[in-house]
Amino acid sequence: MSLRVALLSLGIATSLLAEEAPTTPQEERQFVVDPGTRIPLSLINSITTKTAAEGDRIYLETVFPILVSGKVVIPPGSYVQGTVTQVKRPGRVKGRGEIYLRFDSLILPNGVLRDFRARVGALDGRASEELDKAEGKVKSEGNKGGDAATVAQGAASGASIGAIAGAIGGHTGMGVGIGAAAGAAAGLAAVLLTRGPDAVLAKGTTVEMVLDRAIQFKEDELASNTNANRRAIGEGEGPLPSKKNQRSPYSTRYPL
Repeated sequence: MSLRVALLSLGIATSLLAEEAPTTPQEERQFVVDPGTRIPLSLINSITTKTAAEGDRIYLETVFPILVSGKVVIPPGSYVQGTVTQVKRPGRVKGRGEIYLRFDSLILPNGVLRDFRARVGALDGRASEELDKAEGKVKSEGNKGGDAATVAQGAASGASIGAIAGAIGGHTGMGVGIGAAAGAAAGLAAVLLTRGPDAVLAKGTTVEMVLDRAIQFKEDELASNTNANRRAIGEGEGPLPSKKNQRSPYSTRYPL
């Protein structure tokens, strides 16, 4: 009987000790998006060196899921906010338009926010702009060929008009020479008075963001992390056509 009581007392004591012992909370799982991760984005608003100013905000959204350990951490439709840090207009004689971009924050579809720093790693292959990856600088295309074409078109138009005028006066050759020189001068003046192409990233353009530092999320921050009502990927005009492939406005002023 005493042995039974002793065993019963021991069981009660063990139970009490188990209840009083502090429980160790289970460590929450962490998901880390490493530095150097490339995240494709689509521009929500257009940016151009013609109107942009230092400090202007840019708005983008992710267009491809980013996974960590088999779990979607950054789903399509997450929003990214960035800043224009520097703008340079193209020159009238030389120099190309330049715009510097920096990415600052990420908002998941469930509202979780992360501040970070990232740079542009690549541009849409359809874009005519160039990217300096080391500095995160987007440059407009050069227009030397376009300037030469404007002068040549002016000379050709002037020669045509001069030939007609010279033929009327009986001096066709002289008229051609004078007309060509005048047309070339007019074309050169148009070049000197007109800036080169601006750097333009149109709405819908795809850019690739490269993380400069890690972004970390807890597992509970990724709950309900979907965006069923997101807009269609690629909505927008996308990159503008190259200025080099467009007809010079000078030729419309002086038709052949």
